[in-house]
Amino acid sequence: MLDREQVHKVALLARLELTPEQEEKYAVQMSSILDYFEQLSELDTTDVEPKTRAIDMNNITRSDDRSAYQNLEGIYAAAPDRETDFFKVPKIMT
Repeated sequence: MLDREQVHKVALLARLELTPEQEEKYAVQMSSILDYFEQLSELDTTDVEPKTRAIDMNNITRSDDRSAYQNLEGIYAAAPDRETDFFKVPKIMT
């Protein structure tokens, strides 16, 4: 079990200001979490492949099909300022 002093050290490293009551509370909670990890370390994982996700997922994005946009005049009409086929925007250099 973690004691309050260990929680205080972790809080300092994380730059957290904790009251003594919070340190006591977090000592119990962090001990519980570490106990759970201790239980997990007892499992035999020799035949388990490492994964990045708990469930398998396939790429669900659509394919990127290149095609010309049909309503260019509608886009140009919505632009606040344009010059031929280009949009004019304010200069953003400092």
